[in-house]
Amino acid sequence: MNSIGDLRFPPLSELSFAHPWMFLLLLFIPFMVVYYILKGKKQKPELRVSTASFLKQKKSSLLARMVHFPIILRCIAWAAFVVAIARPQTKLAWQDMNAEGIDIVLAMDLSPSMLARDFKPNRLESAKQVAEEFIDGRPGDRIGLVVFSGEAFTQCPLTVDHSILKNLLHEVEPNFLPDGTAIGMGLSTSVNRLRKSKAKSKVVILITDGENNAGAVSPLTAAEIAQMYGVRVYTIGVGSKGMAYSPAYRYPNGEFAFDYVQVRIDEELLGKIAEMTGGQYFRATNNKALQEIYKKIDTLEKTRFDVTEFRKMREEFWPFALLGLILLLTEWFIRNTLLRSIP
Repeated sequence: MNSIGDLRFPPLSELSFAHPWMFLLLLFIPFMVVYYILKGKKQKPELRVSTASFLKQKKSSLLARMVHFPIILRCIAWAAFVVAIARPQTKLAWQDMNAEGIDIVLAMDLSPSMLARDFKPNRLESAKQVAEEFIDGRPGDRIGLVVFSGEAFTQCPLTVDHSILKNLLHEVEPNFLPDGTAIGMGLSTSVNRLRKSKAKSKVVILITDGENNAGAVSPLTAAEIAQMYGVRVYTIGVGSKGMAYSPAYRYPNGEFAFDYVQVRIDEELLGKIAEMTGGQYFRATNNKALQEIYKKIDTLEKTRFDVTEFRKMREEFWPFALLGLILLLTEWFIRNTLLRSIP
């Protein structure tokens, strides 16, 4: 807010005018100035002298320099009155926002094959990095994390505290759980986390690089459970085509020996799971493709916001009207006291 004395004015950028055509009255200001000049010439007396050299050293007094001050005040006062009758207004607006949130569970395969190096640095680290970017892009959603290999485990329940979720995501490694690929267990555990959710949209993003070979629940049975609870499943098969440099053998100390291994992803099964639940199946053959898949899922599953905006207009004419009145009274006072002329 700008202030002059006790007057307070709203910023000009916030003002709108109910009667902007009234600004045409500002065109009277040039006529006021011209009339003042012409009137002054008629009233100015003439005195003829033989020389004006004795006036050269004389400095103009303060009153002499203020002689045109009243017309300046009068023009500014007129401008202030014009602004006032144009009805300046400020808009008060506020919003009532209701978010229709989405609950999402990331189900991530932790089988040893996720260490394959056809992704940089490997499939698992690439999947974690892209998942973290996805989480950062959805601040309003509850997101959880389920990991699976030979068994399934809830690494993080549904939460809006995404910093905790990302910390737990960083910690997951293939040695968390027994070896194997229990897709059905991973999906059923994820659905169980969403079973009691009251969110309008419930989603599982399941990422794996293999075929189901472990677990007590078959993948299609888990898909039927997801369908029953209204959970949409997006499945992602991770792995290049053909051979990939992958763990081929685990030493007793837990370290892996790498060799080129045939990539086997049950794309038919993953496509069926997605189709049954109203989701989609994607195949990621490199880091960039995986990023694009997450971006597409992010677009498909947008949180919906219902926004109701309320507006109220507030009249702001009175500071301009008061300013004009003060300037007009000041002009009258100066003209009739300090600059008063005696006939």
